[in-house]
Amino acid sequence: MGGHAPIGVPNMSRPVVATWLCACLLVLSVILPEPASGAAPRGEPKRVLLLHSFGRDFRPWSEFARTIRAELERQSPWPLDLQEQTLLTARFNNPGREAPFVDYLRSLYQDVAPDIVISIGAPAASFVQRYRAELFPNTPMVLAAVEQRLVNRAELTDNDTVISVHNDFSAFFSSILQVLPDTKTIAVVIGASPLEKFWLDEAKREAKPFESRVAFVWYADLSFEEILKRATALPPHTVLFWGLMSVDAAGVAHEGDLALRGLHAVANAPIFSFQEAFFGQDTVGGPMHSIGASSEKAVNTAIRILGGERPANIKIEPIGFAPPKYDWRGLQRWGISESNLPAGSEILFREPTFWEKYRWQVALIASVILVQAALISGLLHERRRRRLAEVESRQRLAELARVNRYSAAGEMAASIAHELNQPLGSILTNTETAELMLKSVSPDLEEIREILADIRRDDQRASEVICRLRSMLRKVPTEVTEIDLNETIAGAVGIVSPLAEGRAVGLKFVPAPMTLRAKGDTVQLQQVVLNLIMNAIDAVSDVQSEKREVVVATARSDEQAEILVSDAGPGIADDHLKDIFEPFFTTKEQGMGMGLAIARTIVDAHHGQITVENRNSGGAVFRIKLPLVR
Repeated sequence: MGGHAPIGVPNMSRPVVATWLCACLLVLSVILPEPASGAAPRGEPKRVLLLHSFGRDFRPWSEFARTIRAELERQSPWPLDLQEQTLLTARFNNPGREAPFVDYLRSLYQDVAPDIVISIGAPAASFVQRYRAELFPNTPMVLAAVEQRLVNRAELTDNDTVISVHNDFSAFFSSILQVLPDTKTIAVVIGASPLEKFWLDEAKREAKPFESRVAFVWYADLSFEEILKRATALPPHTVLFWGLMSVDAAGVAHEGDLALRGLHAVANAPIFSFQEAFFGQDTVGGPMHSIGASSEKAVNTAIRILGGERPANIKIEPIGFAPPKYDWRGLQRWGISESNLPAGSEILFREPTFWEKYRWQVALIASVILVQAALISGLLHERRRRRLAEVESRQRLAELARVNRYSAAGEMAASIAHELNQPLGSILTNTETAELMLKSVSPDLEEIREILADIRRDDQRASEVICRLRSMLRKVPTEVTEIDLNETIAGAVGIVSPLAEGRAVGLKFVPAPMTLRAKGDTVQLQQVVLNLIMNAIDAVSDVQSEKREVVVATARSDEQAEILVSDAGPGIADDHLKDIFEPFFTTKEQGMGMGLAIARTIVDAHHGQITVENRNSGGAVFRIKLPLVR
């Protein structure tokens, strides 16, 4: 009667086999890991429908909705499918037909009804109560952020839970008069939608006991533009009470807090409101509804209902005002004493005093001052020594630059002497000729006049040579002025032209077609250009070529002036390019290696830049960039 044993198990009876299998399962249950306790819940997501009264961005309901959404997503143990719809007809002063919206919702949810409906505000609550039978006959509902007077309790079913609030206008008016006891007028800003008209009547009813102490002005029948005009010229001892402004008397809808911000910008009186959604920037404060407390109760109720609890068993008492809150900045702006605030008031956004804000910084500074006092004297002494060293360094540099100019003048001495000999020789010859002509019986006065003109021209030519040389060699402090670079560079080219001519080197100057105005010292900049030209002349002097030429040019590049000195020599070795401007670096046998170092120092002092590169056609080009005068 025996059966077959499991594969790999010795032949045994059925009871023994059963016992063996149970043991195996027990071992597997111990070995295999359990599912993580924090794993995402399984099953279909919970479909939650949020129904807005005016729209997603109408305060204060938008803040209730935002908080409810966030808390639901945080607390829900199930995946959520949050859907939102808006009852647009509540915006209109004369509500239109709701049938199209009802048809839309019916077609949207006829196959898959939401697991729960949460209405935000009184219009949405009234709507879902009117059309429950048609739209959501078996769906549990949470009527949230609705004032208790606007709940139709006769129409509530076992599937409904109400999270209501209580607007106590009387308590709020009383708090205004306590905070500002000199108040003579309360201007009430409220809209013109059906909901706001209801609250206008309620506010008027609760204001009656205060009419002997203060006058009330009602702005419900005005466009918001007109309200802004009146708010700019309110009489003294007036306060503004901000109720609701979803739709004004002109039928204009006001989303978010744009309307209140506009009123706050122009009003010459403080603004009070019991809506927490508007607190924190534009209102002074007062007793107000806590969005967090009300939303938390709504979310807790929704979670309990989604978890299977019967809505009718959940009873929530109407939520009143939370303890008063006031904006410290508003108190300061309107001169409201903190001693007038109701007991238990909370003051937010207080700006700390200097000592409170920087207490530890001040203490640290005080402890450091003694150390700094000792260091400052040493630093001042060091600074004085450094400044003396800088002055001495600049003097040494100036002396070195002047020596460099003398050296250049020495190199040009022969060519300068040759250039002077020419006009001096011409002057001597013309003078002798004139003397001979004057000894004649009838001298030719016209020809003598021409000879005298030649003498004057040669004298001026010699004088210019001497002036250029003196300007280069003179020992004067640096003088930064606005100069014409074309004119300055032309002067430098004129000084060195005789040297180039004496060495049979073509020296060409190509000035920019426009005026180049820069700030600098003429002598120093001419020294830089002279140094570069003389180096270029040396470079091409040894070239066995018919094209022994040095070109000096000026140009404008973007917002800078450029000075270019190029030659047709052998160029500069690539491994020398990076060191060419370093002190004491030279490629000449008799060179000191200071000329280009001085040139770079002068250009840097003029906030410019000097670079060098080899030309593709042979030779090198030095490029100086200087800022232009704007």
